Amino acid sequence: MASVKKLLIDSLYDLDKAQLKRFRCFLRDDYKFPASGLEEADVLDTVDKMVEREKHEGAVNITLDILKKINRNDLSEELENKLKSQGVCAVDSKAVDVDYGEFTNILKKLLKQNYERILDGNSDTSRQRYLEDIYTDLYIMENETGGVVNLHEVRQIKSNRTAADDTSVMCNDIFKVQRDTGRQNRKVLTLGIAGVGKTVSVSKFILDWAEGKENQEIVFIFPLAFRKLNLISGNRSLLELINENFFSSDKQLSSLPKEEGKVMFIFDGLDECRFSLSFKNSEGFTDVTKETTLDVVITNLIKKNLIPSALIWITSRPAAAHLIPRLHIDQVTELRGFNDEQKEKYFKKNSKTDMSERIISHIKTSRSLYIMCHIPVFCWICLNVLQPLITQENQDKTPTTLTGMYIYFLLSQMEQMRAKEQNDDLPQTFEDVVLKLGELAFKQLQKGNLFFYKEDLEECGLDVRDGLVFSGLCTQMFQAEKPVSGRKVFSFVHLSVQEFLAALYVLLIYKNKKTNPFRLTLRNKLKMTFKKNSLVDLHKTAVKNALQSKNGHLDLLLRFLMGLSLESNQNELKELLPSMKIKAEDMRQTCEYIKQKIKNEESSEKSINLFHCLNELKDDSLITEIQKYLNSEDLSAQDLSSGQWSALVFVLLMFEETQEMFEMQKYRRSDEALIRLLPVIRNTRRAL
Repeated sequence: MASVKKLLIDSLYDLDKAQLKRFRCFLRDDYKFPASGLEEADVLDTVDKMVEREKHEGAVNITLDILKKINRNDLSEELENKLKSQGVCAVDSKAVDVDYGEFTNILKKLLKQNYERILDGNSDTSRQRYLEDIYTDLYIMENETGGVVNLHEVRQIKSNRTAADDTSVMCNDIFKVQRDTGRQNRKVLTLGIAGVGKTVSVSKFILDWAEGKENQEIVFIFPLAFRKLNLISGNRSLLELINENFFSSDKQLSSLPKEEGKVMFIFDGLDECRFSLSFKNSEGFTDVTKETTLDVVITNLIKKNLIPSALIWITSRPAAAHLIPRLHIDQVTELRGFNDEQKEKYFKKNSKTDMSERIISHIKTSRSLYIMCHIPVFCWICLNVLQPLITQENQDKTPTTLTGMYIYFLLSQMEQMRAKEQNDDLPQTFEDVVLKLGELAFKQLQKGNLFFYKEDLEECGLDVRDGLVFSGLCTQMFQAEKPVSGRKVFSFVHLSVQEFLAALYVLLIYKNKKTNPFRLTLRNKLKMTFKKNSLVDLHKTAVKNALQSKNGHLDLLLRFLMGLSLESNQNELKELLPSMKIKAEDMRQTCEYIKQKIKNEESSEKSINLFHCLNELKDDSLITEIQKYLNSEDLSAQDLSSGQWSALVFVLLMFEETQEMFEMQKYRRSDEALIRLLPVIRNTRRAL
């Protein structure tokens, strides 16, 4: 029968040099062993010192405790089993229990420090504001079906209105026991478009917990954003992942509570995940101390193999929601952004009363602008553009289209950078910056990326070291986050800004190099009936690319490209885009091509985006045609073509943001009619 001392020595011999060094550090710091002679002690000397001072039983308890702290639970369990089987020593299990309260306090202090301030819009890091001062409640809508809508995010604002049977829930109540059912959601997926407030809502949830205001029954909340997980190389155990991100090297968590709902993991930004998540592997992984890939750790947390009692909250843009099979999610919710009252409050809060009223009045003149204001970031863009323009005596140039709004936003940034050029010796001109940012925007959009890294910028000739990314244009339109790892993550302030710059880049490359950037990215050539590299060819290729996109990630780029092709808009950008020779025949051919695509397109949503393109091109012939039908007393007798059905849907959606009642019996009833009218029905509280 082995002695206690021999068993302790055998356990410590299985430690590598780094682990043995950490073991001795815990002896010194936690158990107050004298540092003298301990630093260079080998295994035999270390065990001798423990037994000499603490006797056999004390040495065993200390060894078991420290082995868990350095994430060697396997050795701890092996030692404990040997001791029990041989009856050498009765282990006092209470002596090695983890003090979760102490770790909770450490975690709350860290999270409060990390989440109490937030960047205001896209300010630089010196202009952080307290989250409590700027937070506005965003109601989260329950979505029992869990359906995933593969639409462009801007289109979803129009089509996903609050229905009568939608149920709203406050952010802090998502994981609380439901009064009506007595059940608690364990795994929740919250969807929302870029800029709608997902990360801010997560931050508020965490801050309220850290400050002791909400959800205090939870012992630990571990926020693990995908943009930070992307930066981790090599394998990790779950406990290693937690300790690296939330606890110091001399205070390591060795286990997690097993009670229901005591531990919560928040995975923010599923759409930013750059490693694969495979849920098909049927082999369960259950060891929180065993190292493996991040994919295995995260998928097994979600599948309830690791910490079955844990709460899981995942946020994502809608297009990436399919990465997690629906069977692994208890509840799908959706962040809708500002309602009408909230967006008007935003303008009143951030400008003087008379100015806010004029801004709101102007935005209401354009349905597309008013709809876009559901996105908090777009409200900020409108405020930046409209405040100086409305104060001018001549307001003829105040933008009423989406493209016009972004053109003036770009021009305002140009003025800022020009002013900066006079004070600082910037290495590149504003024109160079726009072209390179446009290239970055276009290339990353083609890949479906909303977030990118230093090497992505350098590929397009942007060097972050010279401060370029934070000068003028980039201060407002580009932002960077520096995570714990020290590696910066970059993004445009909103997806729409990225799409606008990408469209501008496409037009600049076409004009300067007579090259069609879409063709350069195509693996299989598209058959064209127009002269190669003509403006019509450029438009036609862009339309085909947008229609082939499964999640509509090129739709807004297409709208901007059409708007920027207008001579009136090019005149506003003459310093960046010297006037192109726009032939009326080219624009006519483009419009006819789009109309033909509308007639053949089965998807109402894609057809609606094509109508927006016609709107940007100032062509309203189909709209005028359908308005005749709307003015008719009996539409049921009319046989509408596919194009006319799409036009009807477009007009109805643009009439009122949320219709109280839609009289479907007025229109010809058929399966096609129901499919075509789905966006309107979703946008209506009551359909007859």
